[in-house]
Amino acid sequence: MPSEPEPEPEPAPDDPAARRRLFAEAARAERPDLALLCLLIGAEGDPGLDQAGIDAVQIELDDLAGQLPYAPTGGPGAWARNLAELLGTRYGYRGAPADYRRLESSLLHQVVRRRRGLPILLSVVWMEVARRAGAPVYGVALPGHFVVGFGDPYGAHVLADPFAGGRLLTDDDAALLVAGATGGRLTARMTAAADPLDIVARVLNNIRAWAQARPEHSAVQLWALDLSLLLPSHPARLRHERAQLLVQRGEFLAGAAELEEYARVVEAVEPAGATAIRRQAAAARAMLN
Repeated sequence: MPSEPEPEPEPAPDDPAARRRLFAEAARAERPDLALLCLLIGAEGDPGLDQAGIDAVQIELDDLAGQLPYAPTGGPGAWARNLAELLGTRYGYRGAPADYRRLESSLLHQVVRRRRGLPILLSVVWMEVARRAGAPVYGVALPGHFVVGFGDPYGAHVLADPFAGGRLLTDDDAALLVAGATGGRLTARMTAAADPLDIVARVLNNIRAWAQARPEHSAVQLWALDLSLLLPSHPARLRHERAQLLVQRGEFLAGAAELEEYARVVEAVEPAGATAIRRQAAAARAMLN
């Protein structure tokens, strides 16, 4: 009787292709794991981050959560003050203008190591520590400045700014942040709870913007685009951006092929745009001559 063939081995956890598959699976989970998704982003930006490093960050977040008082009295404000005392005061998590110039400020494992980062990554730390401790916490995607909320986003709640060490925000404070970022007014919709996948998409958008301003880091822009395209919902224009980036990087055939595929997708709704994109594809191929 012939023996059954042995099953193919599972990819090693530290294999880049396996990590991307895990990212896609985690993004499609019923309850996406925000910390895991952010750590997998970090593994793209830092090849030295292996599975052991990812596990170590999760353990660190667990340990921080264990240092918070259990079920404090005082409602949402008590949770916010306890997080600010623990993370902002005792451990020194906060941000500074210089953090906007560093890629590490968008990589969760580096933010945990350095205790510095962009508002959205510091907010992820606040949210993940608070969530593990049982706090009613959620992200608040204010335009230009991410913060966290405690309590009921549609009822009694408080806002805190992890970038400022967890400073509690009044309605006027939040309105000033919005006015400074956009010149507009604060609306109730802006303080709604942010979806975890929208948070991940915003983290990746920040990384793409950082790399776009630094052409020597086009590889960073490319992997940020690749991960963005693995999210269940993403703007179609990202495919156009990726195709153009491939051409800029000298990958003319691959870029031309993606431009033509994008033209096929948009042709039904934007025939003139599809024609212009096909011209871009032809121009990319001509660069090989």
